[in-house]
Amino acid sequence: MAERSADREPSISSSTTDAEIFDENEKNANAEGTFTSLKSPDELDIGDDVERTGLLPAADHEKPVPAEPESSMRSAIIWMVVNTLATIGIVFTNKAIFSDPSLKLAQLTFAAFHFFITWLTLYTLSRPRFAMFTPRRVAIKEIIPLAVAMALNVILPNLSLAFSTVTFYQVARILLTPTVALMNFVLYKSTLPRNAIYALVPACLGVGMVSYYDSLPSADANVKTTSTLGVIFAFTGIFASSLYTVWISSYHKKLQMNSMQLLFNQAPLAAFMLLYVIPFVDTFPVWTEVPVNRWVMIMMSGFFACIINMSQFFIIAQTGPVSSTVVGHVKTCSIVALGWITSGRAVGDKSVIGVFIAIGGIITYSIVMLKHKAQQGKS
Repeated sequence: MAERSADREPSISSSTTDAEIFDENEKNANAEGTFTSLKSPDELDIGDDVERTGLLPAADHEKPVPAEPESSMRSAIIWMVVNTLATIGIVFTNKAIFSDPSLKLAQLTFAAFHFFITWLTLYTLSRPRFAMFTPRRVAIKEIIPLAVAMALNVILPNLSLAFSTVTFYQVARILLTPTVALMNFVLYKSTLPRNAIYALVPACLGVGMVSYYDSLPSADANVKTTSTLGVIFAFTGIFASSLYTVWISSYHKKLQMNSMQLLFNQAPLAAFMLLYVIPFVDTFPVWTEVPVNRWVMIMMSGFFACIINMSQFFIIAQTGPVSSTVVGHVKTCSIVALGWITSGRAVGDKSVIGVFIAIGGIITYSIVMLKHKAQQGKS
């Protein structure tokens, strides 16, 4: 294993997506030269970002046919815009859903719904009419650990979003980058360039500042704050997403499957396993009393997840590392800015300093890693 990088944004399933995690592995693969050099947006999101992850280490017969440069660029820009808007949309839509106390504690049911949407989207994309990838089956026992990690990668960050402000949720996902790097160092002794490590220090400090100031009680009832539970779920979610990121790469090699094939097997298994746990964990609302607008939001969330899945596929194949990184940071900054605007906080709030430090650190890290990769390519 080698160097890893991530931003975080939301994803394929729920508000933090596997797209974000697969973005992460894509960037790792590009740096390592391990997989086919198909690119994906820089993320975490994750956000849901995170990605966030070669995303498509495809066989030769699965490689996309090169398109005309001009039409390919136009298509890539359209899909990047669509992906960005859908990513922003799913975060704020899910936040609105979780703001309903009757739905906040039905997280496993919500995750199972998104896993089903993920599988349905991939099933559609695999049909002969689209033929975007070739499905492959794998023994259930082979991917149970990965499916469990996938479920935790969605549920814990969504719980963080339910008990946090959108700004804190998104900024916290920046920690996915140093956590994955630390896991790779501990497990595989892989290291980062020294300047990249220096850049991660302010990123971590910035997240710490946001965690502190955003969780302080406010005298103004209109100012949204992050609860202690939100902070706990955020950091446990970072750990789960990081573990999932590291495992995804090893499962690619172990099973010789690309990310779409792997996710096609994971999603239904994760949803099926959750069905056994949902009755004991989730607190259900009285479904007949759920307002129509909440049902509309739930459908919108599923629609956004579907769009993210589809757009991710095209973006991976058509964008380079620089544009992918820029798109990832645009999504992060957009979600943080919109989250700040809707939080009711003043421009002079101290946590804004942490936001700028964290985002500045992760952008610097991305620049360092891009330069490092370029130097490796020349050598």
